[in-house]
Amino acid sequence: MRLGIIGLPGSGKSTILQALTQSKPEQRSQKGYSIITVRVPDQRVDALKRLFTPDKTVYAQLEYVLPHGETYKPDGQGDEGFWNDVRTCDAMIHVVRNFHQPGGEAPHPQEDFLKLETDMIFADLIVVETRIERLDLDKKRGKDISAEEHRLLEESLRMLEGQTPLRDKPELAGAHLLKGYTLLSAKPVLVLFNNDDEDETSPLWDEPSGPYEPLMVRGKLEMELGELSPEEAAEFLTAYHIKGSAMERVIRHSCGVLGLITFFTVVRKEVRAWMVPKGTAALDAAGVIHSDMEKGFIRAEVLAYDELVAAGTYQQAKKEGQVRLEGKTYIVQDGDLITFRFNI
Repeated sequence: MRLGIIGLPGSGKSTILQALTQSKPEQRSQKGYSIITVRVPDQRVDALKRLFTPDKTVYAQLEYVLPHGETYKPDGQGDEGFWNDVRTCDAMIHVVRNFHQPGGEAPHPQEDFLKLETDMIFADLIVVETRIERLDLDKKRGKDISAEEHRLLEESLRMLEGQTPLRDKPELAGAHLLKGYTLLSAKPVLVLFNNDDEDETSPLWDEPSGPYEPLMVRGKLEMELGELSPEEAAEFLTAYHIKGSAMERVIRHSCGVLGLITFFTVVRKEVRAWMVPKGTAALDAAGVIHSDMEKGFIRAEVLAYDELVAAGTYQQAKKEGQVRLEGKTYIVQDGDLITFRFNI
């Protein structure tokens, strides 16, 4: 899963990205933008490692993208190259400046947030209007068009013309027929307030920031903490009343925004964590691992993590009847330990 880091110039996007590199993740550039791959901390993986003593342990991962170019320009038009980089992402982290700039300029978080929201809505409006015009033209020429796609686009157009992001209507934002348009305002957004070093509070504003609880981070301070030893960093975290590193908090909130859960597999001396959207069926979860598992799916052998911990060993949990067989339509639960039975 991939999240794009967006924000107005001077909001601290690069600083936030650097604060995420405390775990020394892989960083690479593609087509001018930076990608950071981070490991998702999970104490359950650590416990499974102790229990099964595997040769290899693989944590789930998230990717963070810092697009090239600027998000917002003085003429009010966003950089299309920037937005094209974001369109490939599953969600966005909107960094909002809540710190004083050099020279003392006060932050205007609500105003800044709405500027970028308006820019995204405008970009989507162009895409939707263009597609509706094309469908209408095809219809006049006697070509078959999708009536449902046209209806969804018309509904999207009404929302966008009313300055409402598509994510405010989840059933529309998630419509399968609209997926190919990669509409920006349909993507989930985590609002991240980038505060001054001494500021522990989130700003007050009139407009809601979306369906997800905003996150407050003191980016510059926490970036500098990443350069300290664990002992020194722990002292500063306590002194500044910071509960957990920025990396841990951003990753946790990212998983929440994406609606992800984690299941585990233990195969051939390898413990691995996998992340899938909440509500994923066992058949689809098998496909995440390998297409052959999905094609030849027979059954899923499932044990809840908490039941495994209570039993002490997998064998004991099986004796107690905690291990069960589930079919294709079983909805995977967070913490499930799954062995997929398949035949190709």
